[in-house]
Amino acid sequence: MSASLPPSADTELGYAPPTVRQFSVFLNNKVGKLLELLRTLDEASQTRLAAFAIMDSSDFAVVRMIFTNADAARHILRRSQYTFAETDLIVVELGEEQCLSSTCLYLLGAELNIRFAYPIMLRGERPAVAISVDDNYLAGQILLRKRFRLLAEEDMAP
Repeated sequence: MSASLPPSADTELGYAPPTVRQFSVFLNNKVGKLLELLRTLDEASQTRLAAFAIMDSSDFAVVRMIFTNADAARHILRRSQYTFAETDLIVVELGEEQCLSSTCLYLLGAELNIRFAYPIMLRGERPAVAISVDDNYLAGQILLRKRFRLLAEEDMAP
């Protein structure tokens, strides 16, 4: 498939929308555990943290993280013996014409649920948001047809 095709042509040909890998790292809910995790990741030159969100409970916390290099991040987390799960998300670049409310409207129109969302930190020109939905493929197809730009891992770098 030609990379020079416009997004609408790619969509019509069955183009799979780009996704990024999220790591959900499980931490004991103790003082200093998040700092310990972040310092471990800061020491790695192969990847940078592009986004994160924290879900807290009384016993543990789940830190959702997106990196500029998922393979390197996986290696670091395994080597450091963190417990984690992986999932794919879509990342949507926002702008004047493609705002968050219209993103939600188009996904709602397809009866897709947004499980969670959080902002991407490493972007220069425009804001972007990571979104977990019921069906990444369908959501990506819809947003591409509506002229949204979906980002891949290589787009996460500043």
